[in-house]
Amino acid sequence: MDREREFERQRHEMVDRQIARRGVQSPAVLNAMRAVPRHYFVPEYARDEAYADAPLPIGYDQTISQPYIVALMSELLGVGAGDRVLEIGTGSGYQTAILAEMGCEVFTIEIVRELARRAQDTLERLGYRNVHVFEGDGYGGLPEEAPFDGIILTAAPDHIPNALTDQLKVGKRLVLPLGRYEQDLYVIEKRSDGLDQRRVIPVRFVPMTGRAEFPP
Repeated sequence: MDREREFERQRHEMVDRQIARRGVQSPAVLNAMRAVPRHYFVPEYARDEAYADAPLPIGYDQTISQPYIVALMSELLGVGAGDRVLEIGTGSGYQTAILAEMGCEVFTIEIVRELARRAQDTLERLGYRNVHVFEGDGYGGLPEEAPFDGIILTAAPDHIPNALTDQLKVGKRLVLPLGRYEQDLYVIEKRSDGLDQRRVIPVRFVPMTGRAEFPP
């Protein structure tokens, strides 16, 4: 069996054992997780671990998230084909690719220039044309492209940035890890009369850097 076929086998096994069995049910999410080749989003030396049930380092003190967490956050976001999604923290580009595979138009911001460029190269090489990669600080969102049908953060602030909820459509969701030391995954739904917050599970993400470290 060649290496690509072996990776495909591992990918399907990952979805069956790590994701579906833990309760992720969205067909769009499961199909995307089966389709996106995670091994292209990790460094060459880590490719044999690409489908393990764990985060992996990608350089610059950043990680690619555990597959289950990527799937869970994608499902919690509640988006689908044609929706416009803002992602803060492109990282490797893997979460970006999952959302793009689901048919979303993804606007993604990465503060580390080298990671932004590497992710863009990978996404282009894999043929994702519904992705727009920006280099910069995502704390203020992307007001020129707002409003969004969903916003997802892959780094943890210790508070909810107001600019992000301002750029979210009413009835839509922001999914983010929240907390500086002890972190939890939250779903924030924007309503006409305010924000509804729901805690999901404890998580561990890299901290959000830039302006998030010095809120007003």
